[in-house]
Amino acid sequence: MDNLGNGLVYGLATLGPGIGLGILIGKSVEAMARQPEAAGMVRTTMFIGIAVVEALALLGFVLAFAI
Repeated sequence: MDNLGNGLVYGLATLGPGIGLGILIGKSVEAMARQPEAAGMVRTTMFIGIAVVEALALLGFVLAFAI
């Protein structure tokens, strides 16, 4: 039963970052398509956002084993 709980916690913890990454990358690509001259700045900001969202997924992974 303990393994089932860990799997559910990690599965649900990755749901939010997965949705967040989809929105973040989609909007970044849309911004780069609309203003190609600002692509470098948008790309840098996108990678910072990806790092923050991935930190949430890693936090959920650690929390799954801590419970």
